[in-house]
Amino acid sequence: MYEQVTDPPRPVPAPAAAPEVTPPAATAAATTAAATTGPLVGQSGKTHSPKYMWGILGIGIGSQAAFSSVFQGIPTAGSELQSAYHLTASQLGIILAAVTCGVFITDVFWGILSDRIGERKVLITGMTGMMITLAAITVFLTPSHGTLPTYQVLAAVLFLVGALGGCVNGASGRAVMGWFPLHKRGFAISLRVAAVPAGGAIGAAVIPALAMSGGFRWVFGFLTGFTLLATIAVVLWLDEPPLAKTKGKGKGKDGAGQPEFTLPNPLKRWDIWRIGITAFLLDLPQFTVLTFGSVFLHTVKHIPLATIAVLLVIVQVLSAVSRVWGGRWTDRHGGRYRRTLVTVYSWAIAAGFGGIALFESAPAWVIATLLTVSGILACGWHGVHYAEIATMAGAERSGTALGLENTLVFGGAFVTPLLIPLVLSASSWPMVMLLIGAVPAVASALLMPREPKVS
Repeated sequence: MYEQVTDPPRPVPAPAAAPEVTPPAATAAATTAAATTGPLVGQSGKTHSPKYMWGILGIGIGSQAAFSSVFQGIPTAGSELQSAYHLTASQLGIILAAVTCGVFITDVFWGILSDRIGERKVLITGMTGMMITLAAITVFLTPSHGTLPTYQVLAAVLFLVGALGGCVNGASGRAVMGWFPLHKRGFAISLRVAAVPAGGAIGAAVIPALAMSGGFRWVFGFLTGFTLLATIAVVLWLDEPPLAKTKGKGKGKDGAGQPEFTLPNPLKRWDIWRIGITAFLLDLPQFTVLTFGSVFLHTVKHIPLATIAVLLVIVQVLSAVSRVWGGRWTDRHGGRYRRTLVTVYSWAIAAGFGGIALFESAPAWVIATLLTVSGILACGWHGVHYAEIATMAGAERSGTALGLENTLVFGGAFVTPLLIPLVLSASSWPMVMLLIGAVPAVASALLMPREPKVS
C-alpha cells in the first residue's frame, strides 16, 4: 500500500513496493515546512508565494459551490418546478435525478482525466460546458410565451449538466492535494468538501425565491452566472502544482505521451475500493435524511413544514462544521485517525437510525432530535473521508481516487430515493430506518480498513 506522498513543490516518489506509512505529526510538519517556506513554482513555470495555496482552495470552494447550487439547489424549488413545467410526480422525480445520474456515470472518468492532462484543462472544459448548457436551458428550455418544453428534453439536458459539472469533484480536489503540504491537507480538503452543503445552502436561499418571483429563466440565469464566475476564476488564477508530468512515454512523433506516474493506479487497489465503498454505504443514511426526512417528520410525526425546514438547515450547517472540524483535528495528529473517525461516525449513525426505528412512537421532539443528530453525523464524515482516500492514492493520483469516491457517493445519492419507496411499499418507516439507515452504517464500520502502522 501507499500513503501520503508527493508534496509540493518537491514531490518525492514512493517506491513501487513500499508499505503504507503515516508519519507522526512532528515528522510531517518538519517534512512539509521546508517545502513551503520559499516560493512555489507551478507547472506553468510561474512563481507563487506560499499563500497561493489558499487562493487555490478558494477556487476549489467556488467551483464546488457553483455546481452544488445546481444539484442541491434545484430540488429546493421542486414544487415550483412541477407547477411551471406541468409535471407529474414521477416526471419530477426523473428531472431531479437527472443531474445526479450524470455525475454518477462520468465522475470517475473526469478524475482519471485530471491525473493525465491536469486539473486546469479538465476544469475549464467541464465548467465551460456546464455554463453553456445552463445558458441554453435559460434561453430555450424555460416556460415562456405559451411554449412548454417536454420533461424528457429538460431531463436529458440536466443530465448533461451533471455529466459536465462532475469535473469539479475530482479536479478541484486534486488541485488542493497538489498545492497543500501534508500536514494541512485534511483541513484544506475538508473546507473544499464543506462547499457542497454551502453551495446547497446558497441554492436553497436563492432559487425558490427566484422561481416564485421571476420564473425559471431567472433560476437558470442565476446558475449560469454563478458557474461563469467560477470558470473565470479558474481561467485567470489556477496554476497546476508540480506533480506528474509527461515524459516521453507516448507514441507521437514528438515523444509526448502519458504522464510517468510514480504510484499505481488507485482503481487497481482493493484498500482504496474498500474506502470508496464505505462512502457509498454512508450516503444511504445521509440521503435518507436529505430526501425523505421531511416527508417522515411531516406525515408520521406531524411536525410543521416550517420547523422541518429549520431542522434541515441545522443539519446542513452543522455537518459543514463537522467536516471542517474533522479535517482540522486529524491534521493536528499528523493525518492519523481519519479511518478511526469515520468508523466512529458509522457506529453513531447506526445507533441514531436504530433508535428512530425502535422508538418511532416516542414524542415528536424526541424523534426530530434523533433524526437531526443522525443527519448531522450522516453528512459530517465527508471531509476526513475524502482526505484519506486522496492521501492513500498520492497527490499525483488523487484525481482518480476522488473521482472514484464521488462516483460511489453520487451512486448512493441516486439509489436512496429509489429504494425508500420500495421499502415503504413492502413494510414501514421503522424498516426504512433500519435497512437504509442503520444497516449500511454498520457495514461501513466493518468494511473500513484499519489505521496503517506508524514507523
